[in-house]
Amino acid sequence: YDQIDMPDFTTDEEYFEHGISRVHGFLTEKYVEDPRYLIKIPPGLKDVAVLLEPTSIIEKGIAQAYEIQRRLKVWRPQRAAVLGTGSVGLLAIAGLRNRGLDVFGFARHEPPYLNSELIEALGAHYVSTNQKSMADVGKEQGGFDLVFEASGFSPLVFEAMHELLDKNGVLILSSVTGGSREIEIPSDAINLEFVLGNKVMVGTVNANREHFEAGVSDMALLEATAPGWLLRLITDRIHGLDDWPTAYEKLGSEGAIKVVVEISPAP
Repeated sequence: YDQIDMPDFTTDEEYFEHGISRVHGFLTEKYVEDPRYLIKIPPGLKDVAVLLEPTSIIEKGIAQAYEIQRRLKVWRPQRAAVLGTGSVGLLAIAGLRNRGLDVFGFARHEPPYLNSELIEALGAHYVSTNQKSMADVGKEQGGFDLVFEASGFSPLVFEAMHELLDKNGVLILSSVTGGSREIEIPSDAINLEFVLGNKVMVGTVNANREHFEAGVSDMALLEATAPGWLLRLITDRIHGLDDWPTAYEKLGSEGAIKVVVEISPAP
């Protein structure tokens, strides 16, 4: 998979990934990179280009959904649900809206707050699970063709399988959960629904060049149709590496979405 530029599909137990495994990250003033891994950014995106990496994650997930659903010969999804409204969830909502889907974003917080306002600014729907259950929304909407999980809370996966996913639907898992949480699930019902409903659940991790390039296109379209929306995701900018304690403080603060450490001014 490395040889065909798809390292995100590696089957190796030991792998190399900047900032994750065996290779330094990019939080430094200078670094050396192979040109094949560099993506050209339009000048109009320079202030939000730091969002391209998380955007690549949702691009891969959505691309995988469409690739899998080629099995159906005709798949024209109309409704999508996104679980979790952090930066990845918000970008997933934006990517799905770019594709013309009616999108519902689920999170616990009650509106209004910045995340719910960002969702509604794109013509999507925000649902607080403290006010209405996923099951109720699933019944009202008649199920969802695509569900993108980005909550980091694994029990929601099984609730979505049972309460949200429609026949011929696909559920994309993007959260990395390292805990030991256990729950009881209606396993017979879920199994029956997946078998009789031709449903799919797929995990996605990281991305490769094609997803970064797709991310640039989606970000450019979003900037053209909703100017300034991406910039609102960056709730805090920390200037210089020396102020790293402030970055950690901001990460845990109320209302933070994306905290960016600006190592040097953009050219």
